[in-house]
Amino acid sequence: MSEQITKDDLRQFTLMIINEIRIDRQKQEEFIPDWLKSCVVKKALSISSASLQSLRTTGKVRCRKILGSYYYSKNDLADLFKD
Repeated sequence: MSEQITKDDLRQFTLMIINEIRIDRQKQEEFIPDWLKSCVVKKALSISSASLQSLRTTGKVRCRKILGSYYYSKNDLADLFKD
């Protein structure tokens, strides 16, 4: 037995897909990464590349180097201002 798809079925399916896309977009907007790229950190803290390198080499901020770019721990950056 074959079931026919009606226009109403297609409308419901379209609305369901649109709703799922909206939910996914909201989740992406709420996402805040735990590791921030160098340019984001420099802009947020208004510091130079040398200052950021100094924080990295003295061990005040943890970092990871991935494909030539440094990423800094958001938690470590927040802890800098707690003292």
